[in-house]
Amino acid sequence: MKALNIFGLGLILVLSGACESMLDTKPQGVVADEDLNEPEQVEKMINAAYSFVGQNHFNKQMGMPYEEGTVRGGEAYKGGSGTNDNAERNRWETFTYMQPTNVGDLDNLWWVHYVAVGRVHDALRRVKNLTAEQYPLREQRIAELRFLRGHIYMYMKQCFKFFPYIDEDTPQDMYDKVSNDALSDQELWGKLIEDFRFAAGVLPDVQAEVGRPTGFAAKAYLAKTLIFAAYEQDDNHNVININREKLTEVAALCKDIIDNSGKHLAPDFAENFLCEYENGTESIWAIQYTTDSQTGRLNSWLVSPVNSDYGCCGFLQPSVNMMNRYKTVNGVPDFENFNTGILLDNKDAFAATPMDPRLMHTAAVPGMPWKYAPSYIMGENWVRTPEVYGYSMSQKLLVSPTSDCFKKTNPFMGAGLNWDVLRLDEVMLWRAEALIQLEQEMDEALRLINEIRERAANSTDRLKFADGTPTGRFDVQPYRPGLNCPAWTKEFALRALRWERHLEFATEGKWFFDLVRWGIAAEYMNAYFNVEKTRRSYLRDANFTKNRDEYFPIPEVQISYVKGLYKQNAGW
Repeated sequence: MKALNIFGLGLILVLSGACESMLDTKPQGVVADEDLNEPEQVEKMINAAYSFVGQNHFNKQMGMPYEEGTVRGGEAYKGGSGTNDNAERNRWETFTYMQPTNVGDLDNLWWVHYVAVGRVHDALRRVKNLTAEQYPLREQRIAELRFLRGHIYMYMKQCFKFFPYIDEDTPQDMYDKVSNDALSDQELWGKLIEDFRFAAGVLPDVQAEVGRPTGFAAKAYLAKTLIFAAYEQDDNHNVININREKLTEVAALCKDIIDNSGKHLAPDFAENFLCEYENGTESIWAIQYTTDSQTGRLNSWLVSPVNSDYGCCGFLQPSVNMMNRYKTVNGVPDFENFNTGILLDNKDAFAATPMDPRLMHTAAVPGMPWKYAPSYIMGENWVRTPEVYGYSMSQKLLVSPTSDCFKKTNPFMGAGLNWDVLRLDEVMLWRAEALIQLEQEMDEALRLINEIRERAANSTDRLKFADGTPTGRFDVQPYRPGLNCPAWTKEFALRALRWERHLEFATEGKWFFDLVRWGIAAEYMNAYFNVEKTRRSYLRDANFTKNRDEYFPIPEVQISYVKGLYKQNAGW
């Protein structure tokens, strides 16, 4: 299978007002708007839409929202050279905003997603103006573009809750006339659901070019959208109802994907974070990156160590709280006492404390092998500001400096490692969550969670020192109600499910959004701050304000642009 070249179209300029002498001469390097309506050019416009979904500038990224979903959820500290390095992100982490609605990075995040959706709509309009005879791929490409739009708007929904919903039929001169409160919370979810439902009904089960979504990818994104929408919120972001009809559909969609997509869990958790296995057995849809500068874009992050092999910039340092959550007792999480006693943030603790090996795939500390290389040992000097953020470093987003998909771009590091937006492990846990909430097939939910845990227990072959000894005291077992855990009631099953999501997807930009959809963000984050501020002094003033901090404020620049049309989010 060949990979989709999503970066094939460069900047297109449309010139007007050319002088008389040039009217009969087509300017060099210019494509007239009408020339873009041919099928070959429309394909390039679609590629341009795919391309921007991989936009990865550090404060205008379309990639993984690791600060929005991970740092704000207490899974990691911001990191970098200190609290003044990308200071706005420090305010995101601590929820201590200064002039909170008038800040540049937040406006950039809003802006970049509308640039992306603008490309989708430009391509959609051109595709829809062609007939099926002219363009046999017409319906499939419409479905792909609606899938991409849903993906882009999903970020806006998770981060801002309300945003102006613009589609391909909205006239450009009306963009600043569309309010962000024209649709209710559930009506906005409904728009995303419509796009993914349409895509699921049209897209093929298999695509010849990886990177294009399949019908199963659309079903997975539909399930994700439905499970978020199922936790219905009032105007102050409190969860007031859990919609059983939506959860029933989630369970059915996920079962279809599990049974019929041909996807299965990779035998080793590590394979999800290594270039040689990307687009593999577990990946359902991934943003494609490559080190080939002629055809693609690097997945550049600021999370690399500051040693000589990498160089910059030391962001996204796993928190002590998050690492402690990998402690086990009798093979299951230490629910009650995980955050007391020995801190699971150092080599000695790894050797002495029963733990889930997924921590070794997620984080590293001095003295430990780096990215599955037994002789490549992390040193204390790899960490940029240990006096502020400690000595932990993230690993999931990174590749080894000896990897074929690693590339220095000075001063930042680049990699061709894909970003898995949708994986089978998440689909399995969505089905388990829906079944538990519905109190249906509870044994099936237990089986799905245990399958994830059994894979974790078997993911230790790469976790060894040079002499072959394991890098930690690994002890993960399936839940055995009545033996190593309480009875499998709805209450305990939900606790286990949520913990499993945390262990499986830590530092992947999902956790904070989970806390908000479950309606427990304030409770969880303030409990986190109460302990973590005793370990990291920069968190001493951190505090989560309920009924405000569940969502970002609408950027003041955007409100000014539309002359006050947008309604500010609750609490701001």
